[in-house]
Amino acid sequence: MNTRSETRTRTTIAAPRTVGRSAGPSRLLTPAQARQLVRQTLGALGPLHAAQVEDLLLVTSELVTNAHRHGGGVTSFGIAVGRDRVTVSVADSSGEPPRPRLHDELRPGGFGWPIVLRLCREVTVDARTDGKTVHAAVAVDR
Repeated sequence: MNTRSETRTRTTIAAPRTVGRSAGPSRLLTPAQARQLVRQTLGALGPLHAAQVEDLLLVTSELVTNAHRHGGGVTSFGIAVGRDRVTVSVADSSGEPPRPRLHDELRPGGFGWPIVLRLCREVTVDARTDGKTVHAAVAVDR
């Protein structure tokens, strides 16, 4: 995805690593913490339509939750603000691309990825040797 050409603000943080015996990513970047970072960034932009903010917060929650459930945890998180979109980027340590799960009445979940695809203007996945980054752009009117 080429959002850098129109990016005005980019905030990226690395998920904190745990100290001690655990070598994996920290679970400290929770969906709530990620939503708070998005709210802080959006607060500096001025007023946005409430529905667009809610869409962006839901997409953020789903991507971070999916990184924890299916990707070994969040390794980095970023938000980029463009002229007509806000892009949330979530990296994890799994090389497996996101995919829809067939709904199973006996097993909860499976709705996150379809929600992300429905709410976003553009979704791309950058595969790396050490994992992947999902970039999800939500349209905004400013």
